[in-house]
Amino acid sequence: MAFDLESLAEATSGAIGALVSTTILYPLDTCKSKYQAEVRAHHQQKYRNISDVLWEAISTGQVISLYQGLGTKNLQSFISQFIYFYGYSFFKRLYLQKSGSKTIGTKVNLIVAAAAGACTVIITQPLDTASSRMQTSEFGKSKGLWKTLSEGSWREAFDGLGISLLLTSNPSIQYTAFDQLKQRLLKRQLKEKTGTEPSPVALSAFSAFVLGAVSKCIATFLTYPAIRCKVMIQAAKYDDDGDDDETKTAQLKHQKTVSGALYSIWRREGLLGFYKGLEAQILKTVLSSALLLMIKEKISKTTWVLMLALRRYLFTTRTRLKSA
Repeated sequence: MAFDLESLAEATSGAIGALVSTTILYPLDTCKSKYQAEVRAHHQQKYRNISDVLWEAISTGQVISLYQGLGTKNLQSFISQFIYFYGYSFFKRLYLQKSGSKTIGTKVNLIVAAAAGACTVIITQPLDTASSRMQTSEFGKSKGLWKTLSEGSWREAFDGLGISLLLTSNPSIQYTAFDQLKQRLLKRQLKEKTGTEPSPVALSAFSAFVLGAVSKCIATFLTYPAIRCKVMIQAAKYDDDGDDDETKTAQLKHQKTVSGALYSIWRREGLLGFYKGLEAQILKTVLSSALLLMIKEKISKTTWVLMLALRRYLFTTRTRLKSA
């Protein structure tokens, strides 16, 4: 396949947006993950709500531990978003070229987004698993990336791969909704322009924020039970409820499967347990996605200009070398 400069610019701006939004919201993400990973009967819960996690960090003098695993998470976010946005943009343009269409329908858009998401998950799953283990470790006891991954087998590094592939429907739904809403809004803005030359129109920061928030909120609600199961599967340790070591070990192995995680939630927390921490998840994912898309929209033009300048520089340099 030919080198796609536009897809590369799209991927770079998306990856930078992910890096910034992840860093800003990381303490909230850590609190959310630790709260989601706990599976106990209501009268035995250590964390009654997400604020209890924050208070534990403050009361034990471990506030800095709210950032444990930030480096791994940023690496995972940057790589995953770069791959996702490049794949999405590239597959989308490839479809339009092969089909001869000028627009892409919702169904095809979902397929393209899911394909890009699946490629992303397979490549970055070990980093995702490691960052989840770091976040759910006890405050002050998180280990480095290599040590976290080397403690188990490579198979364990891919814990939750199946459910992660299932969750590719989340960004697929979210980004498809955002893209469709964006196109409608831009078409409306173009119709309002009179007496001017056609030119690219970018969303305002506020519009991108609102569209990103709305689309992500819907996707998060629909996929939340799977999201919580994934956190449990990848959690650093098992929250036991007084069982002996043999029973606890057996339960740990069982809980590391999707069916085991679902059963643990149902047995200990009931139906509402599948949506434990939903508010925090929506707050974190909506803010993260909205910030990501807002930043991406604002820097996409700059990234494109830089890419063109780089290509021109490389072309000029190569021409000079040939003529020398």
